[in-house]
Amino acid sequence: MSQFLIDTQDINLESLVRFLREKPLVKLAEEVKGRIEKGRQVIRDIIAADRVVYGVTTGFGKFADVRIPREQARELQKRLVLSHAAGVGEPLPADIVRLMMLLKIKNLSQGYSGVRTELVQFLADMLNRGILPVIPGKGSVGASGDLAPLAHMALPLIGEGEVSVFKNGQAQRVAARKALRQAGLAPLELEEKEGLALLNGTQFIQANAIMALIRAENLLKSADVIGAVSLEGLLGTLTAFDSRIQKIRGHRGQKTVAENIRNILKDSPIVASHKDSDHRVQDAYCLRCIPQVHGAIRDGFDHVREVFEREMNGVTDNPLVFPDNGDVLSGGNFHGEPVALAADYLAILMAELASISERRIEHMMDPSMNEMAGFLTTEGGLNSGFMIAHVTAAALVSENKVLAHPASVDSIPTSANKEDHVSMGAHAARKALTVVENAEHVLAIELLCALQALDFRKPLSPSAATKLLYKHVRASIPFWDKDRQMNIDMEKAVGIVRRGEVLAVTRQGCSGPIL
Repeated sequence: MSQFLIDTQDINLESLVRFLREKPLVKLAEEVKGRIEKGRQVIRDIIAADRVVYGVTTGFGKFADVRIPREQARELQKRLVLSHAAGVGEPLPADIVRLMMLLKIKNLSQGYSGVRTELVQFLADMLNRGILPVIPGKGSVGASGDLAPLAHMALPLIGEGEVSVFKNGQAQRVAARKALRQAGLAPLELEEKEGLALLNGTQFIQANAIMALIRAENLLKSADVIGAVSLEGLLGTLTAFDSRIQKIRGHRGQKTVAENIRNILKDSPIVASHKDSDHRVQDAYCLRCIPQVHGAIRDGFDHVREVFEREMNGVTDNPLVFPDNGDVLSGGNFHGEPVALAADYLAILMAELASISERRIEHMMDPSMNEMAGFLTTEGGLNSGFMIAHVTAAALVSENKVLAHPASVDSIPTSANKEDHVSMGAHAARKALTVVENAEHVLAIELLCALQALDFRKPLSPSAATKLLYKHVRASIPFWDKDRQMNIDMEKAVGIVRRGEVLAVTRQGCSGPIL
């Protein structure tokens, strides 16, 4: 099995994709262990000197002014985890839990949290043995980090709560203490500061949004391909994709998308067939403005990615220990605002990607717009064709409009007004992932419609690149000659999109890159 080394180097989105795909063993580098121990020594010195430090020798939140006796300092950490495990809702998917654990390991490994190496290693041991905490999906406001979800993540470390044990791809839900015993692990007794370090942080927000980012990046590139197939099916013109048009506006994403479309549709017989047609002077915006819309979404995505890559390599604990001089500083690095705003932006971006896709679907439904049979079917009336597939796309786009309302503009003061401004980043991240899932379905429906349109344009042939995609999809989803159960085709299509096959197959037939 491959290895995922936690060292002093930054992690990025590509490394997390590999982590989820390969499920490698997580290993702590020796230099990281040294950093962790230096941070822990600061806490040991505080305890020995009986100093007053938030969360170490005091209570939490509004109870920050309550002094905790030295002999109860460890009990304080255990009670913190138990009391804060107050999440509700369906458990998180396994891959999001894996990300949460890995990101927490990365956060603690930097040596600013004051925990023991044993604690960080225990998280890695759980991951490596396929023991994943059962974490409810709701209960965080993104204030002092993701307190409730991270408390549920921490429960199994002390032998409490439930876990899912994965063996050969199969999961079994059992009591944490039993799973640890079967894996040869003994529950930890949390020491001073450790419960607080586990609970402070934005790893729940990060994990949900990063999952959305991974899927969104694939969808952004797939959307250029699918949009290109729709342009062929709708007999669109390539004039709007001329590099000179993009150059004089200057946006990077716009230039990239236009170049992608030109590469995908190079030497397309369908496009060439109507190049000089009088009624193809200007296409509708959903075709003509693909570079401007898809490109702006790409530029926005780059910003969101940058924010989350900073966050996943940052430290989001409180208080923070600084081993160089022994300082312990209370601050607000746990606050989810940076990632809450970015997650909200991601939801808006992906809602727009689905929105323009739905417009292209609509153009393929309307015979007055496309000069094809209505709803892309023969024997209309007896057959309904893609009529309700479009309705589903419209429903998903409408739902996305609601979900695109930013969660980060809301705040409810908590902890007796001590935590009086919160980010609602957890909501922002969860709904961003939902928007991406909806967008995947919309683009999959567009793919089905666009390929059906290519069938209606025969004997004209598509470009070499789109022809490869056509053959790949038609191997499992045949031409819609008469009505059948539509959702089966849709699920096959969304699988093709999610697995990255749209992009991979089309690239094989392209003379130029698809970026």
